[in-house]
Amino acid sequence: MSTGLLYLSSGSIPMPCIIPAANILIGHLAHLLPKTHTFSLSEMASSFMLCTVVVAACLAAAAADWSQGTATFYGGVDASGTMGGACGYDNLYNAGYGVNTAALSPTLFNDGASCGQCYLITCDGTRPGGQYCKPGNSITVSATNLCPANYALPNGGWCGPGRPHFDMSQPAWENIGIFGGGIIPVLYQQVKCSRTGGVRFGLAGSQYFLLVNIQNLGGSGSVGAAWVKGDRTNWIQMSRNWGANWQALAGLVGQGLSFAVSTTGGQYIQFWNVAPGWWQFGQTFGTNLNFYY
Repeated sequence: MSTGLLYLSSGSIPMPCIIPAANILIGHLAHLLPKTHTFSLSEMASSFMLCTVVVAACLAAAAADWSQGTATFYGGVDASGTMGGACGYDNLYNAGYGVNTAALSPTLFNDGASCGQCYLITCDGTRPGGQYCKPGNSITVSATNLCPANYALPNGGWCGPGRPHFDMSQPAWENIGIFGGGIIPVLYQQVKCSRTGGVRFGLAGSQYFLLVNIQNLGGSGSVGAAWVKGDRTNWIQMSRNWGANWQALAGLVGQGLSFAVSTTGGQYIQFWNVAPGWWQFGQTFGTNLNFYY
């Protein structure tokens, strides 16, 4: 069935809601009935009542998707200070993330398991500090860093335990907040990541230890499990070392490398022949495959 797109707002909360449009619904019913049939008022009222019920259910689901948090910014007007970080992506342009990024409070960062995930964020004009919102605006950011608690401040500061907080790059933050505000109340939800190009694998380690930074994931954006295979080995399951870095306690120098990744969204892909036998530590290899959920 065709759909109409209804946009409603509560304060500064954008709540796009797909609903069956009333005129399309009636047209659909008309197609099923004899062409000589004339709609009665009661039939038309029933059709519009159905639309009302669908709208209410859709809005309830949309509202439930949003969580409350706060947001600050760092890294300067060009976001140069956001490069690197606790996910290990180093140059965020090369890794596929650009400037629309954020450091997450420990509650959201989840010891690095959230690295690469995407969050849709909007300023919440209904809460204290909402006067610094840019109403109707939203921005999608990728998680690339940790905002640690500061125990020199009461309760660990904005990134203290239990607080959902986004320390966003300044260019990303200024899409939704007025500069003079400094900190704003936000609503956020995790969303699907859209990436350009394929998944990338950055190689580090030593002769008997391989450390792989897995970058630029689409879909859920984050790694749930990973494996590596050398030319002369079976698949070896890796474990998370820190951030988006996964380790294998194996000597794989001189072997071509293939990888397999399962995302937190549940999609599994094998990446064959990613690195040739002459790869070196410090190199990053791209692929032409990516995730969609």
